[in-house]
Amino acid sequence: MWGPRGSIHLLSPLTCGTPGRPATSVSSQSRLPLPASMESMRRSSVRLLIGLLLLRFNWCLAVGGRGAVFPVVVSTWPFREAVRAAWEVVSAGDGGGSAVDAVVAGCSACEELRCDGTVGPGGSPDENGETTLDALVMNGETMEIGAVAAMRYVKDGIKAARLVMEYSEHTLLVGEKASAFAISMGLPGPTNLSLAESIEKWEKWRQNNCQPNFRKNVVPSGKCGPYRPISLASVTADDSVKREVEESQGGLCQGWYQSDNSLEPTMSHLKVVNRHNHDTISMAVIDKMGHIAVGTSTNGATFKIPGRVGDGPIPGSSSYGDDDVGACGATGDGDIMMRFLPCYQVVESMRRGMEPRDAAMDAISRIARKYPDFVGALFAVNNEGVHAGACHGWTFQYSVRNSSMQDVEVITVYP
Repeated sequence: MWGPRGSIHLLSPLTCGTPGRPATSVSSQSRLPLPASMESMRRSSVRLLIGLLLLRFNWCLAVGGRGAVFPVVVSTWPFREAVRAAWEVVSAGDGGGSAVDAVVAGCSACEELRCDGTVGPGGSPDENGETTLDALVMNGETMEIGAVAAMRYVKDGIKAARLVMEYSEHTLLVGEKASAFAISMGLPGPTNLSLAESIEKWEKWRQNNCQPNFRKNVVPSGKCGPYRPISLASVTADDSVKREVEESQGGLCQGWYQSDNSLEPTMSHLKVVNRHNHDTISMAVIDKMGHIAVGTSTNGATFKIPGRVGDGPIPGSSSYGDDDVGACGATGDGDIMMRFLPCYQVVESMRRGMEPRDAAMDAISRIARKYPDFVGALFAVNNEGVHAGACHGWTFQYSVRNSSMQDVEVITVYP
């Protein structure tokens, strides 16, 4: 407060600091009257002191404000109920739940709701009509990861991934062995993950001669295989390749191939990737303590080759997080995206000083330079809660909730 002759008296020391750092303080001191000739200098010193105090005070507010929006939940797509489930956990009580607890709750909600038919049981049948699950969870404080891939008979993908992280020294378990581990740790099973809806989708696909599919450089013995490879080295002309395909399939594939790659589909419906047949929930949570966790769950690409593992359970591809930096979640054509580990790239770019928007755009552009027709998207969030997204080949939406919001907000990102 102001005292006589313009001097400053602080009723109590002003302290400010961050966790792990000593606080600083400024205390009042008694002042003796100064000669008139020094009054001007004293007033200037007072103004300077006030300025320094205000700067220090504002700096304290900025540092404290870093956590003002915590907790934070970010998810791919408008999966509002999944974000609400995570938010309920991470915002509960005085301290809130952990980031890992919240991620598992959010992804579990999406599995139960079968978000877009691409998460949880009863979606994305493979060539045999079976649904399998991929999932990952990562603790950004310890960098521990648990994941399952091509898991059969267990409907709780994200919970199985957490069991791998917490009850084994491994990072990734696959197939029936992943199922056996999850069941031995207490998850319900074995359970048939196919539902009437997925079986009906598969039967229609069979009636359409098993098109589209993910095979290349092969010809089927019948309408739906078994398939045998074409020896491209022994074929000297594109016409010869086309002739072999057409002879084996009765002209079924006429017009489906382009001249520069005679076994690459040109018809758009053969290459379609969208959120209803090729999608993932990827979620990042920052809890009240500033700890980060990420998680991913998906039933993979529709009509995939049995045994296929996409980017969902691959650390650094579908998601990645580090308390020191931030987090990322991705969705789209996982077979392409996993070749670039885009979420690892995003986090490392932010570590080097990039803002989330720039880091997201950089990671997407790296893929697009090599695969200009790929379809994919991701979100980035730094450890201050600043978030952004980037996409290629489709319009992308991601969902956010933080303490400044009344409910989940959906952000639209255009390619």
